[in-house]
Amino acid sequence: MKPDEQKKLNKKLKRNNVFAANRKNIKDGNSLARLVGLLTILLVCGSVAYFAHAYFSAMSSVQQAYRGTGKTSQLISQKKPISVLILGVDQGIEGRHDRGNSDTMILTTMNPQKKEATMTSIPRDLLADIKGDGTGEGKYYMFRANSAYQVGGSKGATRTVSALLNTPVNYYMEVNMKALESMVEALGGGVDVNVPFTFTYHTYFKKGKQHLNGKEALDYVRMRKEDPQGDYGRQMRQRQVINDIVRKGMSVNSITNYRKILKVFAKYVKTNLTFDDMLSIAMNYRDSTQKIQSGYIHGHNVWIGTAAMQVASTKELQRVSDLVRTSLGLKKEKLRNQETRQNSLQQGLDWNDPDDFRNYVIYDKDSDTMDGN
Repeated sequence: MKPDEQKKLNKKLKRNNVFAANRKNIKDGNSLARLVGLLTILLVCGSVAYFAHAYFSAMSSVQQAYRGTGKTSQLISQKKPISVLILGVDQGIEGRHDRGNSDTMILTTMNPQKKEATMTSIPRDLLADIKGDGTGEGKYYMFRANSAYQVGGSKGATRTVSALLNTPVNYYMEVNMKALESMVEALGGGVDVNVPFTFTYHTYFKKGKQHLNGKEALDYVRMRKEDPQGDYGRQMRQRQVINDIVRKGMSVNSITNYRKILKVFAKYVKTNLTFDDMLSIAMNYRDSTQKIQSGYIHGHNVWIGTAAMQVASTKELQRVSDLVRTSLGLKKEKLRNQETRQNSLQQGLDWNDPDDFRNYVIYDKDSDTMDGN
């Protein structure tokens, strides 16, 4: 990364200006949900292996999306448990064409031996130790988790999540949120959800079971402000739609539908999974969808200076780390990272208190004092 670009990113991130003595206003923003269905897209697109005459069409589409090294993964060829970070990005939405943030982050695991998968949503405003892409400074200290993508792209987001939970993140799939509407339409028949409460967001949604077309599904996952659970409620609705796309995707048997899906994939998806990786996943990891455990990292609302954020307790981060590592067949390890260090340095916090924390402070990375002395 060039020095002038680095300077611009540092300024845009404003990583230390909102903390401790330097407290400046930072807009929380009105970013909309960016839904992706990595498990869905992997399994649906990969399933073209069962249709030989669609093989080369599929390969062409996947190659357009591919951003990796070109080598087939040994993990996948050996049918080992894998993890994939889903990144929902917002380029082109509401006139936006910069890199933006990844306002949907879902860490998925697939274990073909146990025939199970996990989907863990990471709150966009979760305080995290932001990593870069490995070039230049490569580290930007504490800020909102979704800013990792803005700073270091998919690689930066992957490194940030890996450090946050002390777990390997083997692959990523970056999907423009425009893909959701197109994917639902490509599958045909729409998706079925259980609307938790009545609300209107461009579309009227009535509490109870409802069938949604592509546009309605996009509206359903975009709404956040009217949800009594805020971003957590939105994440739940995202997972609802993903799960039903998985269900519908596994029953797709039309070549026409596959061609539509592949066009969506080529246009809106970037990934470091090879075509052979996806074919192997389709054939050897399909049973993982029989048991999908979905959840999210529970955060506590905090005000750091004038910035509204969320902080996860060390106990909560340890819970999620244990969950993901176990799913990947790894031993549990005590979590020791910058996030747990910051928690340990706080004074007088009651994590059971439902009120927002207003006394959470960020300590310098090389010091246990707020002023860096």
